[in-house]
Amino acid sequence: MASFGSALMPTPRTFPLESIRTDGWFERIGEGIGSFQTLCEVIGPRFFAFAMIAGARIVALTIDRRLPDNTLVDFVVAGDEAEMREASTQRLPLGDFRKRLVSALVTEEPSGPVPTRLMDVEAIQRHLGVRYLLLAPIFGYGLVSLTCDAYGSMVRARRDGVDEVYELEEFRTRIRLHVREELQRTQRGSGRGAIDLAKVIEAEAAAAADDQLRVVELLGSWPAPLAIFLRTTEGQSLAPEIRGRIAKAMSLLGQACIRLGEVEKGHEILRLSIQYAGETSIASEIFLVLGRSMFDSGRFGEAIGVLKRAERLGADGSVVWPLLARAYGQRGLWGPALAAGLRARREAEFSPLEMAPLEGVLEQARQNLGPAHSAWSAHFKALDLPLSSG
Repeated sequence: MASFGSALMPTPRTFPLESIRTDGWFERIGEGIGSFQTLCEVIGPRFFAFAMIAGARIVALTIDRRLPDNTLVDFVVAGDEAEMREASTQRLPLGDFRKRLVSALVTEEPSGPVPTRLMDVEAIQRHLGVRYLLLAPIFGYGLVSLTCDAYGSMVRARRDGVDEVYELEEFRTRIRLHVREELQRTQRGSGRGAIDLAKVIEAEAAAAADDQLRVVELLGSWPAPLAIFLRTTEGQSLAPEIRGRIAKAMSLLGQACIRLGEVEKGHEILRLSIQYAGETSIASEIFLVLGRSMFDSGRFGEAIGVLKRAERLGADGSVVWPLLARAYGQRGLWGPALAAGLRARREAEFSPLEMAPLEGVLEQARQNLGPAHSAWSAHFKALDLPLSSG
């Protein structure tokens, strides 16, 4: 009986999916869209991806900075360029636009026939569903293989470094659930993006306690609306006190991101903080934070410009000048390195441990400048001028 049953049972076929995986498709398309970052900030990156998958091409946005869900989205829906030219433009508030996208993507569709040939890419795509191939990487699934037998089709997918196997319809249902949850998450979050300056005090306390996750929790939703608001007339005319508080908040958030390992994100938020700071008293502190982080990241050339700006705005010279001296040294600019190092000596007294890196830079500068060092040093001493980094 066992051998008879085995003879009737078709041999399972496994189709590797590496060749049809779509990992990174959204980011690659974004490289060719000039307004990609703005669209992601306003609509949400996943919803922008949903729009592409659903065939909804966004042609215009009318942003409501007070109630983001009331932002108006103009779009057309078509399958190809020819249809796109003939399609009429539709307009919906952002909240309704998101609902429309989710409704389109969670509608069930039948699977294509079971593929019969190993290299029949189109058949494999139809069986899995092109929509699900595009949605899978959006939610962190890396497709590994598809196995088909008399009992159905199984999908092996890797998520967070762990391989899991799903029955095909179970996998498709799971992806649709993720899409619905994204809408629910956004709806729960609507209204939480409001800028409440009272949170800055709580964020300061969290930062002082080194609770960086709490800082992100309090302020993490602020950058996108603040970046949009800054481009408005109202944003440009904020009172200096309010601009200073917003700048402080973004400085705290930027530093928290850096401490948590998201350095690039932290730098972007610090740059936004600088835009709000303008010429307020907090500007020098933010430039110093950004410059120090760039120095720590090995971006010495960028750090020099930022640190010089911090110094001009009145940052603590005992912190700025040693960093500048070392940054100049790393770039092989030995004249400025020597000047900045000597200026650092004049700014404050250092402990032997703190002075050691600076003395190393000064010695390297003297050696690399050679005979020019003596003449250069004598010139400034004769004039009795403050040494600058030039």
